[in-house]
Amino acid sequence: MTESRRVLVLDDDQLILRALHRVLEAQGFEVSSCNSPEDALLKLQERPANLIISDYMMPGMNGVEFLSEARRICPDAPRLLLTAVNDFKVATDAVNTGEIYRLLTKPWNHAELINTIRQAYEYGELKRQHALLTEKVQEQNAQLQEINADLERLVVERTNDLLDGMINALDYRDMETQWHSRRVSLYAKRLGEQLGLTGSELHDVEMGALLHDIGKIGVRDSVLLKPGPLTPEEWEEMKEHPAIGFRLLRGIHYLESAAQVVLQHQERWDGKGYPAGLKGEDIAIGARIFCVVDTLDAIRSDRPYRAGRPFPVALAEIQRCSGTQFDPRVVEAFAAVPEAEWEAIRDQIDEMAAASTAADAADGLGEVGRFWQRRQTAAVTGTKG
Repeated sequence: MTESRRVLVLDDDQLILRALHRVLEAQGFEVSSCNSPEDALLKLQERPANLIISDYMMPGMNGVEFLSEARRICPDAPRLLLTAVNDFKVATDAVNTGEIYRLLTKPWNHAELINTIRQAYEYGELKRQHALLTEKVQEQNAQLQEINADLERLVVERTNDLLDGMINALDYRDMETQWHSRRVSLYAKRLGEQLGLTGSELHDVEMGALLHDIGKIGVRDSVLLKPGPLTPEEWEEMKEHPAIGFRLLRGIHYLESAAQVVLQHQERWDGKGYPAGLKGEDIAIGARIFCVVDTLDAIRSDRPYRAGRPFPVALAEIQRCSGTQFDPRVVEAFAAVPEAEWEAIRDQIDEMAAASTAADAADGLGEVGRFWQRRQTAAVTGTKG
């Protein structure tokens, strides 16, 4: 349904009021005529107009004062002021204040009157349409932002599920380091907190530690699972895993900083690490944190050739390598965290591992672990897994 083209006309002269009423009706407008400002304001409050026309000289309230009040009721309606020649200067000043769209002189030229009324109405209509369009665009932008946020959450969730599956596969593949990635990620988070990291920076460190060995997906079983020393050629292949991991992650925008931790997690403070031989603070803070907590986990964990060592042994070794393998500031922060906190993190992951093993057995998913155990045996013996 087309909206009515409502015009309110105010003039204390009944002859002029009737003449304007006839002119406006002939142009297809719905006209409301008033002969007092008070009556006009009441009508505007009852039913707002799209265009307002007022005489200037009236008893009690002049046209400028009336249109100023009308503006508060109908802010988007253009306002026209009728004025005699002797009122022109006063009325012009009113127009210059921005309250009034245009002046109409009395007596008026019929063609000019119609043209001005049409222009004023079209101007108001454009303002209304612009406001509606702006509101619609804002509403659609809000909806798009919500959709994008939902999609972003879904992408993150699906990507994290995929990465978690890859980590699980890697843990099952290399049984010696099962749950290692999860332990070092929580260790790295705690050490990052000790160093004052917060928000996304802390999250990047945690994710980088969790994903640090993801590149080992690209290393052959015969190299990754070899029980004895690696040959120089095999060692070069093993040293490729940080770069492989980085290439896997660099296209995921929310993991860009975490990917730097993956790329640099084998660098050393003294520049003797790999793959780039970075030194000192050229190494990302997340990678410097990881190097310390990775050593903690390596010393505390059981290996086929030795049992896990107690925390004081790990602390002493980390402190011994401060300034060579490790960033001294990171080592200092590590030593400031009570042993009980590190052990609580380890206990937490041990509980998760036990629960996962029980769930796998109940669901029949333990076969995945047995599959990777057969692969490990095949890599060592040279038989088919």
